Amino acid sequence: MAERSLRGSRLGALSMETDQNVVPSERQITTYLCPNGHSIELPFSVEADVPAVWECRCGAEAKLQGGGPQPESKPVKPQRTHWDMLLERRSIPELEELLEERLTLLRESRGEKVKKKTA
Repeated sequence: MAERSLRGSRLGALSMETDQNVVPSERQITTYLCPNGHSIELPFSVEADVPAVWECRCGAEAKLQGGGPQPESKPVKPQRTHWDMLLERRSIPELEELLEERLTLLRESRGEKVKKKTA
């Protein structure tokens, strides 16, 4: 049984491909400088588009040494809160009416006496 389980264990371990007739592309070493003082050196193909920024290991945004084109900053939308989204669907008087209805239901479920509003 053990012999059977070992059969084929090297399957995929050996590659039949060789490095014969393979020519690697020319490379250039690019340096990125982090605002925290880190320096990152990365090899890129000569034909590749080198990005202007790279994420540093510390999480900061490192910029390409020697300048280069700066990336366009994307317009930042203000973050919408739950309250903003709620106000898109309901007005303040509608929300006050809903709140009063829900509070009435809650008080009734607790067995409290509910005072009816007279309008």
